Amino acid sequence: MTEFGSDLILARLEKLHPKSIDLSLGRIERLLARLGHPERRLPPVVHIAGTNGKGSTLAMLDAMLVAAGHRVHRYISPHLVRFNERILLHGTPIAEPLLAQVLDECERANGGEPITFFEITTAAAFLAFTRAPADYLLLETGLGGRLDATNVVARPELCLITPVSMDHESYLGNDIRAIAGEKAGIVKPGVPVIVGPQQPVAAEVFRTRATERGAPLVLHGRDWHVAAAGDGLEVVAPDWRAELPRPALRGAHQVENAGLAAMAGHRLGLDDAALARGLRTALWQARLQPLTAGPLARQIGPGSALWLDGGHNPAAGLALAASLDEIARGRPVDLIVGMLNTKDIGAFLAPLKGRIERIRFVPIPGEALARNPIEEAERAARDGFSAEPAPDVAHALDDLTRTATAPRLYLICGSLYLAAHVLRTNV
Repeated sequence: MTEFGSDLILARLEKLHPKSIDLSLGRIERLLARLGHPERRLPPVVHIAGTNGKGSTLAMLDAMLVAAGHRVHRYISPHLVRFNERILLHGTPIAEPLLAQVLDECERANGGEPITFFEITTAAAFLAFTRAPADYLLLETGLGGRLDATNVVARPELCLITPVSMDHESYLGNDIRAIAGEKAGIVKPGVPVIVGPQQPVAAEVFRTRATERGAPLVLHGRDWHVAAAGDGLEVVAPDWRAELPRPALRGAHQVENAGLAAMAGHRLGLDDAALARGLRTALWQARLQPLTAGPLARQIGPGSALWLDGGHNPAAGLALAASLDEIARGRPVDLIVGMLNTKDIGAFLAPLKGRIERIRFVPIPGEALARNPIEEAERAARDGFSAEPAPDVAHALDDLTRTATAPRLYLICGSLYLAAHVLRTNV
């Protein structure tokens, strides 16, 4: 294996199934059996599903557990720069030799049979997690829950469900009830499940599923609450009340994510001091992330700011709109947007109408499903936005800065794939 042997293996694994997404548990269960069932030898698992906030919530819970002295593994998707970021061992992306080793083992055990990329790489992650002792594994679903490849873990320590909203309708269903039903598939008999803020119909789904499975349910709005309080936040449950700092992760929506992470940390036995340290230190790329270095940051003028966010669905648009006052600080706001054609760009932008001055639509390099910037600019203009296309992020930012009449906030948003491209190239 070469130094970057994993890249060659990953390229082969992408060709094992004609579809990038084909929700099922049969293929990964077959492979895990051939591998000796590594999913049965994992550290205690915190399994998390939901539409928005999964990564931020896990990042905060991870920081809390580390602050309490625990060793923590984490499995996330997608990656932003390199695949290694998906498999974190004690907070560090998996080393190349171990990654290549576990991918090679999975490829050989699979024997060329059809299996999706996410399924076989999830099996590889499970192998890696069995080879480094840890106190917890924070396991994020890839898509949905019921048929997600991560849902082969029979008895997690704890399940978390973040807010559910419309996304991936072609795979999960065309309404909130159906999507919530898929997310609720991670609920296991006897395993506690803590649920974040939900629309009433989703909350009903989770109440029903928890009752059916005999899973202790801790539901936001019924069993616990969180709210901003001065410079911090307050979490209230029947047996516990805590005043905690605002999370280091920016945005009004992070208060709810912080509350869910704190409830999980409390359930796992962490004290309030560890929860507070975790909130102050948690980091998560491309979630309202300020870009203060690199060639893009050097393009903006004095007093202006450049931020990056990977949110891409209607709920993410609402979260951005709620956060603009905090990060813009009275400055006008311009957007640079790139989105996939599987996303509802109109619903994403609707909450931002009246809050932004100009939009530049850009392509997403290397993404066949990326929306056409010219078509999207024309559509946005019909919806009342001042919008134009641009060939790439750098040209879009140059156009906006050249014509700016005052310091402003520039926000690159609309897709994790666009955010990943920015992070790779803005060095």
